[in-house]
Amino acid sequence: MTHHNLCVLGSTGSIGENTLDVVRRHPKRFSIVSLSAHSRVDKMLEQCIEFTPKTVVMGSNKAADSLKEKLRERGINDIAVLYGPQALCDIAAANDADTVMAAIVGSSGLMPTMSAVNAGKRVLLANKEALVTSGQLFIDAVKASGAKLLPIDSEHNAIFQCLPELEQKRPGECALEDNGISKILLTGSGGPFRTMAAELLHTVSPDQACAHPNWDMGRKISVDSATMMNKGLEFIEAKWLFNVEPKQIQVVLHPQSTIHSMVQYKDGSVLAQMGNPDMRTPIAHALAYPERIDAGVEPLDFFNTKPFEFEAVDFERYPNLKLAIDACSMGQGACTALNAANEIAVEAFLAERIRFTDIFKINESSVNYFVSEQVSSIDDVIALDAKARAFASEQLISLEAEK
Repeated sequence: MTHHNLCVLGSTGSIGENTLDVVRRHPKRFSIVSLSAHSRVDKMLEQCIEFTPKTVVMGSNKAADSLKEKLRERGINDIAVLYGPQALCDIAAANDADTVMAAIVGSSGLMPTMSAVNAGKRVLLANKEALVTSGQLFIDAVKASGAKLLPIDSEHNAIFQCLPELEQKRPGECALEDNGISKILLTGSGGPFRTMAAELLHTVSPDQACAHPNWDMGRKISVDSATMMNKGLEFIEAKWLFNVEPKQIQVVLHPQSTIHSMVQYKDGSVLAQMGNPDMRTPIAHALAYPERIDAGVEPLDFFNTKPFEFEAVDFERYPNLKLAIDACSMGQGACTALNAANEIAVEAFLAERIRFTDIFKINESSVNYFVSEQVSSIDDVIALDAKARAFASEQLISLEAEK
């Protein structure tokens, strides 16, 4: 039994809390050495009391000071409380952690995730934006440092589990065709609006968009699932994780979310990874890999499981997915701009500043504007991300006026 010391980036979010739930079940296997959160001081206080990390990083000085005061009130004085982007990078690369759960949502997770990669850690990758925004640069950094990359997204983790062991050991350098694999089948539920009349989509509310039929997720990811941008980002991530061309990835609607993804082999075989829709399964798989541990998830009851359905994607209903697939072929500039614009658009929708269907308008205009932008370094990624956010924010003004 191997013992791991963990740094959990984004510990108060959905993935972070599920990670700590798995850790809680295996105190002899895992120790928490560092945690981070943006602003949820009370939740972080609870985690500090239970898991006693050495270091905690908050998003702001105000949040850090508040946490320090609450810890002092409880007589806890041996936890270092820091704040800010550099502190995140520092705990991700620190010597006291051998494994980093990269679960910060959005592009703000890129730099701490890269720090973990550059330090040669076991990186449990839940932040899909790191690969979407930096692609080849990220994979090159993994190769250079010898970091171990393990996917946490349920879809990518499922694909990983369906691959031959050789391919599991070389993410970013896979040679799937040489090992008899013809296609990756990326499943998606279709979200809460799969059967809604398309002409009504402009009327939906943030609460409706966040009511996912199968998964319990944060609001940003829930909206991405409703637009299927989440699947589009996963499409781009799969290209880099498994070293395939876009034509080798096919998105399949599977409303039950029981099959988490599949791998099609040249001999006609299709391997599928199944389970109840609970993120603790892929988290536990990656935490203990190559061993298997209890995740606290009930096994499938095949006698009461809903029948499996599969559908082709209607790209008119899900234009954001089509845009992401196209961006995957257009190049890094398009992918980086798409991710940045989408974060701005989703935030605006959640604030009820724009309509649900306006998210695509902002994303499309941003991709078209920045598609020729060259990205050859992480500094280029950061600069383009900032420019795309500014451009997308400008588009909000006219769309707000129309709402």
